[in-house]
Amino acid sequence: MARPEPALLDPARYPFRCAIDLRFGDLDLNMHVNNVAFAGLLEEGRVRFHRASGYRESLGPNSSVVASLAIEYLGEGRYPIPIAMHVAVLALGRTSHTLAQLLMQEDQPIVFARTVLVTSGPDGPVALGPDFRESAQRWMLAA
Repeated sequence: MARPEPALLDPARYPFRCAIDLRFGDLDLNMHVNNVAFAGLLEEGRVRFHRASGYRESLGPNSSVVASLAIEYLGEGRYPIPIAMHVAVLALGRTSHTLAQLLMQEDQPIVFARTVLVTSGPDGPVALGPDFRESAQRWMLAA
């Protein structure tokens, strides 16, 4: 996969930010953050974003599933430096939304991910709730 567009690597464009501490168990034999651990960190960032954005509450009895996840490794993660997680909504569909996530350490991008999440009910995909659709506008990637 090609390196993401430079604009996607600008943390100032992302409206949601949080810090995530690394654990020693996140490391590989070379003492770098393991690629599988990055997938878990991305998941944690999505959960935190969904709580802050109101998406979780907008689901009601429905759930959310990851339909697509593309991870681009841009640098090495090092323990114990915390991860700066940046998250933004890239697009809204009828039943799905796409998130961009940028992980940084010491102001350097180390991971970029694009995730498509589908809102799902007992009989399959369901439309995004109007509350989330409205609130998502403030969480979009800034121009």
